[in-house]
Amino acid sequence: MDLIQETKLMMKKYHITANKNFGQNFLIDETVVNGIVEAADISKDDVIIEIGPGLGTLTAHLLEKAGKVICIELDKKMLDILHDRFYLYDNFELINQDVLKVDLANLIQTNLSFFQHVKVVANLPYYITTPIIMKLLESKLNLKSITVMVQKEVAERLVEIPGGKNTGAITYSIHYYTNPKLVIPVPNTSFIPSPKVDSSVIHLELLQDPRIKPLDEELFFKIIKIAFLQKRKTLINTLINGNFGDRASLEKMLGALQIDLKIRGEKLTLEQFQKIADYLSTQSSF
Repeated sequence: MDLIQETKLMMKKYHITANKNFGQNFLIDETVVNGIVEAADISKDDVIIEIGPGLGTLTAHLLEKAGKVICIELDKKMLDILHDRFYLYDNFELINQDVLKVDLANLIQTNLSFFQHVKVVANLPYYITTPIIMKLLESKLNLKSITVMVQKEVAERLVEIPGGKNTGAITYSIHYYTNPKLVIPVPNTSFIPSPKVDSSVIHLELLQDPRIKPLDEELFFKIIKIAFLQKRKTLINTLINGNFGDRASLEKMLGALQIDLKIRGEKLTLEQFQKIADYLSTQSSF
């Protein structure tokens, strides 16, 4: 039985329709499933945290490869399906909770007592992609990697080189914490129901330490955030609006750092933002 038939049978058996509030689209493409599993590079030494397993299409493959799979599913309608499919697996655990409210640090630490690595694998709902990824990174969790499927445009922004044409504020966070890689494109026909947009699978390998070390990490990210809130303005104008100094002092700073006075924030490299943050952190308190 192929994935399309299997998915339709399960939806019929359990009277399931895709819940738009949870951004559900059920994966029916075996090639994509295999691509995700391969990209995650899973072994029996790994614990996999799967966010939003839905009908368990990806889960079934993860359970065969991993030492343990912890599924975090918010939709109560999916719990019976997941339990019925996988209750015989001794390496399966199911948590019915919003992933943004789960104590992931404790969950990970507990499982690292028995396994070598913890990895996140997920087909993320479009509407909550950024909050989930940012929680995983900003919480500084002891993760080996994150392999997720996201909307194509979001994927391009995440893996873009800082300063490139698709750069967003999140691009800098991704490169600060990880080595990102675009894995495979996923057409909208790979799902039931078909979303209006295509997707992509990305793989984020967590760095042992951040790529750079600003003197004040909070200030560093605050400057990036402000620069992207007003993308059409020059960097110096966004810094003035953010109360980081007057024009004269900021022009002096950019001159000292050899940064173009007319540059926009979206064109800066990770290292240039660090230089600005370090310069400002030694001048004043923000």
